[in-house]
Formats: sequence, structure tokens, C-alpha cells
Amino acid sequence: MSGNGFFNVLSNNKENIKARTGLLRTGHSEIETPVFMPVGTLGTVKAVQQRELHEFDTEIILGNTYHLFLRPGMEVMENAGGLHRFMNWSKSILTDSGGFQIFSLSKLKKISEDGVEFSSHLNGDKYFFTPEKVIDIQRIIGSDIMMPLDECLPYPSERKAVEKSISLTSKWEKRCLDHFKNSEDRYGFNQKLFSINQGSTFPDLRKRSIDELTALDFDGHAIGGLAVGEENELMYELVDISTSVLPENKPRYLMGVGTPVDLLECVERGIDMFDCVMPTRNARHGKIFTTTGEVNIKSARYKNDFNTPDEECRTYTSMNFSLAYLRHLFISNEILGLQLASVHNTGFYLNLMKNIRNAISTNTFKSFKNNFLNKYFSNI
Repeated sequence: MSGNGFFNVLSNNKENIKARTGLLRTGHSEIETPVFMPVGTLGTVKAVQQRELHEFDTEIILGNTYHLFLRPGMEVMENAGGLHRFMNWSKSILTDSGGFQIFSLSKLKKISEDGVEFSSHLNGDKYFFTPEKVIDIQRIIGSDIMMPLDECLPYPSERKAVEKSISLTSKWEKRCLDHFKNSEDRYGFNQKLFSINQGSTFPDLRKRSIDELTALDFDGHAIGGLAVGEENELMYELVDISTSVLPENKPRYLMGVGTPVDLLECVERGIDMFDCVMPTRNARHGKIFTTTGEVNIKSARYKNDFNTPDEECRTYTSMNFSLAYLRHLFISNEILGLQLASVHNTGFYLNLMKNIRNAISTNTFKSFKNNFLNKYFSNI
């Protein structure tokens, strides 16, 4: 075991791959890695109760600075004593800085070295986020792991634009780190701050961004700006390049990824942490993850199918309802359908990560991955 107390690498897979297990310790929980963090943007994992997250042994979820800043706002958040108390969640929380949302949701924005001015997607009100303000907001939210302000460019982007962007991102993130070190924790537990490297799909620029940020004393490092439209194989290649130069003794977080296949491919390339809206977003559209692939529950083929979606994962997702019943709920626009599908998909992802950790620890990851993928694509 090696590490620094906050993050310890427990085992490295001995199958000539980068996959590894680790342990993250925050003020609220101990988190086994690789880990998938359910996305609770507004202080809620959509259609999944905190009770159900606890039943799945969820140790960390994700919230979003941009959205929480707009609603319920920092006055409410501070009066509540932080997001943990506000949402009655006793385990860990990571908050994204909101940079991605600013650049994706705000139609009107002005970027400068000072920060970014943007218009709320809710009502058009204008706000200005500096790197320091983003840290102050996350201090009030009280997240265990904070993310700095960065610029996330669309795909594809011109090389000159990417060069300019990573320079700006490095300056912003250094200011975030300086302000973080000069500010205090709010609620009696220690907060951590990660970096976010950028570089789009240019390997040398990605390495430059990583070099600039790993020279600073961040607690962990995230890979940003991927899964934004590039081909999967290109994303995997860039992840592999990134983990080859990121420090081994600090957690590596791939932001906004992804499908079950993406998780397997990127764990193999050395990623420790993931988040993605896919489990709950797909669920709300009637897409259910199973060990034999994704099921479109609205399909007429399930009208008289009284089997459960996946007998193998029924025990850990509590999905005791038939495909026919689930289809009926969705076709009838019953809210329960959204809830059952969301709980099931969240449980599917968390159980997949548990199985991945076990496979790494027992040096059987390659065979586990091959068996999973063969079965997952068996009905295509």
C-alpha cells in the first residue's frame, strides 16, 4: 500500500495493465476506488432517494456549483449548514466547479483572465465567477472534494484556441489553489481541491496542461474536456496518455464518463473516479441497463414479457418488477416507472464498480472485462 493518507493505492493489477484499487478518505467516508459517483446536480440524484443510495453502499455523490449557486442559492445553503445537512447526506460529496455548465448552458458569456461573466439559463440574470468566487461558493456548499474553475472547449476545437484555453485554465486553477490555501473550512471537516487538465484532443497540449497543474500542490487530478463528441477510441487513447504522466500517488478522475463499456476501458487505463448522468438520464427515457445490454422498456416486444429485466442483477437493484409492468408504467406516464428505472440503473453501475474492484484485487480483470463485454453485446 502506498499513498498520503487522503488517497492510498491498495493494489496494482498484475496483468500488465494500469488498473488499480485504492482508498480515498474524506471527513465523511472511506471510498474504495475505482468508484462511480452518482450525479446529484441539485442536491438530489434524480428519482433516487438517499435511503436507496445508502442501501447500495454509496460512499460519494456529485453536486454542481453552478446549479446550486442559482438554486437554492448560497444564503439558503449557508443557513442550512452546507449541502450535507441540507440534503441529509452523511457520506462524501464532490462538487464540479460549474465551468462546464457555464460554457454549455449560458448562451451569453464573456471570458477574461479575471473570470467569466454569464447569464443564468433560468432567468437571464447576469453573474460573474472568478476563480476565487468558485472556491468561496464551494466552501459554503461544504463539499469534501472541490473542483477549480476551468474552460471546457467544444469538440472539435482549433489548436490555437486550445493553446490559449489551457493557458487561461492554468492561471485560473493556480488562483483557485492559492485562494483555497488562504481560506478556511466551514463545517468542521477538511476539504480537498483537485485540478482539471484540458487540452482537447491534442496529446502534446494535454501533456502540457497536466505538467503545469501537477507542478502545483493539488490533492488529486481530473481529466476534463473529454466525452464531448470525440470518438470513443480517441477518448481512450487520450486517457491512456494522461494517466501515463499523472502522478501515481494521487487520485485520477475522468469527468463525465460514461457507459459501462467506457468504465471498463478507462479503469484498465488507470482511472480511479468517474461520474456521469447516464444511469438516471437514460432511465427517465425508458432505457434500462442489464448484463445483456441496454433495454428500451417502451418497446412493444415487452408488452407481455413477465420476466424481470435482469435476473442476475435483481438481487442488488431490487428490481422485482416485470418488463411488462415497467413498460406499462412508462407508456402510462406513471412517475413510479422513472423511479424504478433510475434506482435500477444506479444500482447496476455501483455493482459493476464493485465487481471491477474485486477483479482488480484478484488479478482477474482481463477475463472479467471480456466476459462482461461478451455478454453485454450478446443480444446486438
